[in-house]
Amino acid sequence: MLELLTPETSLASLAAAAFLAATLVPLSSEAALFAVLRMHPELAWPAIAAATAGNTAGGLTSYLIGRFLATKRPLERVATVRRWGAPALVLAWLPLVGDALCVAAGWLKVNWLAATAFSAAGRFARYWLIAEGALW
Repeated sequence: MLELLTPETSLASLAAAAFLAATLVPLSSEAALFAVLRMHPELAWPAIAAATAGNTAGGLTSYLIGRFLATKRPLERVATVRRWGAPALVLAWLPLVGDALCVAAGWLKVNWLAATAFSAAGRFARYWLIAEGALW
């Protein structure tokens, strides 16, 4: 069974888990990253990149939901995003709150490139810290 978890399949599985974890699917991308790094410690930077990319892409799906399915009903996190703009998305990695921030950013039509950059920066920082802990 473990022979199926080659470096390539581990990274692909990690990216998929990170993507799904950024949606409403209850997965732990942190646990997936930890597991990949315990099996393949030489993949630290590719694993951080795969997790960051997958999780950021998942967050962008929430952004798109907010952008294209917006209603006139105010969202709970709109005030935070309205006040701070795209930099508020550095906290998009937080459970539950992060999804709301991404949807609110889409609803407010925050610049998607800025939203992506700040979201990716926060997610990268989280995964880098997890990787440091896993490899320590």
